Amino acid sequence: MSKPRKQIILGAYLGGVNHHTVWSDPAARSQITFSSFQHLAQTAERGKFDFFFLAEGLILRERLGLIFDQDIVGRPDTLPVLAALAGVTEHLGLVGTINATFNEPYELARQLSSLDHLSGGRAGWNVVTSFDAFTGQNFRRGGFLHRDDRYVRAGEFLTIARKLWDSWAADAVVADSGSGQFVRDDAVGAFGHHGEQFDVTGHFNVPRSPQGRPVILQAGVSPQGRDFAAGSADAIFSPYRQLAEAQEFYRDIRARAVRQGRPADSVKLLPSASFVLGATEAEAVERHREIARTQVSGSTAQILLETVWNRDLSGYDPDGPLPDVDPDPDGPLVIQGRARLHQDPHETVATWRALAEANNYSLRELAIHVFSHTEFVGTPHQIAERIDSFVQNDGSDGFILGSHLTPTGLDEFVDKVVPLLQERGSLRTEYTGTTLRDNLGLPAGATLASAAA
Repeated sequence: MSKPRKQIILGAYLGGVNHHTVWSDPAARSQITFSSFQHLAQTAERGKFDFFFLAEGLILRERLGLIFDQDIVGRPDTLPVLAALAGVTEHLGLVGTINATFNEPYELARQLSSLDHLSGGRAGWNVVTSFDAFTGQNFRRGGFLHRDDRYVRAGEFLTIARKLWDSWAADAVVADSGSGQFVRDDAVGAFGHHGEQFDVTGHFNVPRSPQGRPVILQAGVSPQGRDFAAGSADAIFSPYRQLAEAQEFYRDIRARAVRQGRPADSVKLLPSASFVLGATEAEAVERHREIARTQVSGSTAQILLETVWNRDLSGYDPDGPLPDVDPDPDGPLVIQGRARLHQDPHETVATWRALAEANNYSLRELAIHVFSHTEFVGTPHQIAERIDSFVQNDGSDGFILGSHLTPTGLDEFVDKVVPLLQERGSLRTEYTGTTLRDNLGLPAGATLASAAA
């Protein structure tokens, strides 16, 4: 018996707090004006995408104590943007990255539940944590939460949020001056939690939202992070883009979900990716080369490598060989406010040196190779086939797609690739659900397993 064809999940993200956006392109528009967010969201909805996604930047990054010019700055706060988009879209999910380290459960649960009501059940939360004192100085006394404690706090935070969302029964009567109906049960909205991180008691004042609970997204590749995500998330950002390792991650997360009492398919895996289209493959490859060199200038390449070396590399020629010094992971941070993506700098540098030697890469060429996340380069038919094949072979359940061009970069994907995926029967032609959970094929919020500690 043949395996049923999986429906591809698609998210659209607006890049901006890193080197992926080519702000210098004449077609690029504002990262602040609402029309940019609106254009991308409405384009994604036209392409029958599942959701729109916003990343988060909580502080202006610094290099050697000075704010540097490698970031887009001035991004508006996530929740007001998503609330505004709820008014100009009808079906598209609205997902925001919000930090569990620097917020409080009651306030954030209330904001997300409100967004879910305003959007008719389309809210989602990408749960992230932060452990660096540099970012924390904007939020908390001392600014620091030990790395080992971040998942403890996040797990307890999510547990409380779900208690709050579940504190109203689905059929609870809501105050309504038109009908004269009012809540008369003192138990409605009642909650209490007494734990290591939080001690809170009260009544939640937002009725149960259309989804029951907003959709939860997370990321995590360490054993602790995988367990946390497999027990708590509805969808996980997969970092793996090569099919073999992506399949291993897919199998591992599904097995961890089952061990925590959840159905294997209750957790969706979604790598981020970008694309470059061309009328021919050669044209697409050349266009990708030009875009990548614009994204990663010489100074950008230097700064990207400094995040691993943790040394001032400004004395090295970007078009020359890799630095001949070892990384200094224990020294004062050269780059502040950027997450460390590599657990072992010495091992990473050794791997990069071998890669550079094998391919005769300069410092800049290595940075382009390592940090460019444009996975799909080719004609529309080639890209449609590669996306579909990756998903059907259980490398993921879909992709979160971005473009180097804000906000119109997604237009050509929707115009040229989406119809091909629809012809394959792998992407919806119309929305059939009324909530984000419906469209993702997820169970109602009340049936989810409770958060893992």
